[in-house]
Amino acid sequence: MVDIKAAVKEIKRGFPRPIYILYGTEKYRIQEFVQFLIEHAVGEDNRELAIMKMDTSEHPVEAVVAEAETMPFLVPRKCILVKDSTVFASGKDGKIEHQTERLLEYMDNPMDTSIVVFLVQADKLDERKKTVKKAKTAGAVLPFLPLSADELTMWVRKEAEKHECSIEDEAIRAILNSAGTNLQTLSAEIEKCCLFTGRGGTVMVETIHSLIAKNTEQNVFQLVEDIIKRRADQALDTLHELLKQKEEPIKIMALIVRQLRIMIQVKELTSRSFSQQQAASQLGLHPYAVKMAYEQARDYDGNKLTQWIAEAAELDYEMKSGRVEKVLGLELFIMRMSKGIARIQKETRR
Repeated sequence: MVDIKAAVKEIKRGFPRPIYILYGTEKYRIQEFVQFLIEHAVGEDNRELAIMKMDTSEHPVEAVVAEAETMPFLVPRKCILVKDSTVFASGKDGKIEHQTERLLEYMDNPMDTSIVVFLVQADKLDERKKTVKKAKTAGAVLPFLPLSADELTMWVRKEAEKHECSIEDEAIRAILNSAGTNLQTLSAEIEKCCLFTGRGGTVMVETIHSLIAKNTEQNVFQLVEDIIKRRADQALDTLHELLKQKEEPIKIMALIVRQLRIMIQVKELTSRSFSQQQAASQLGLHPYAVKMAYEQARDYDGNKLTQWIAEAAELDYEMKSGRVEKVLGLELFIMRMSKGIARIQKETRR
């Protein structure tokens, strides 16, 4: 398996590899890499003639090999982009039968006039397959996995620099908390903020808050953040904003509990010497979400977090049974959490 940074350096020096297998959860970064490869490895003249697109759900892999072995027309080198979910992953492509031996043979002696890029529609490869083993041996596999929290921060900073502006550290945290960790969404939001700020300007926290609307999950994340930091007034403001958006109090409660559970799980895993990256993989979360949960849970022991979840379960029952007015019950629960105190019985009963 080759390192993405090393692959980029090779391409910049004019030595792209004849075959790439790209896979992973970060589809936006895969698209960025493909665009970078095309810009550096395929000449501008007659570029439309140099780009071929195929799909292993429609074409057998031997047809891909045949295309790779065919000399390019009017261009010195062509790039064949192959959408795949079965040759390198464990998906099925219906009635298409692939003669993978042809591909294995081609990998031993690829054409220098073709670059074949398999875009694997899966988050992981099928390690049992000969094609995967061969590709790894050839250094053709590039995984595009979630960026670590530090890498994501750096990515946001560089994305702002592309638009000739800078971004404050606190604004980076704010934009991640508001827009989430999807890179395509983040890219669009960063561009919007930089256009507002202007060339040479600095994106500040106030810019983020004025331009980016949080979705429900991001609002709940901010709500929990305010509770943990004992900012009761701000937590209630966020709650009322969610209620204005017609969000159900029971749904808000469920999302709060979900975040509390994540905090407990992260606390448990890190106490067992799991790195944040390992914890993210174990829990199926983005590394940045794990970092934030770790920071939120740092000043609380597991018993306190468990107690809050137990109180939430009791309140959920009372809200659903009509014993407690939903909004009032949620408001009081948030105030108790932000003050770190135990429940006062009967305070929300009619």
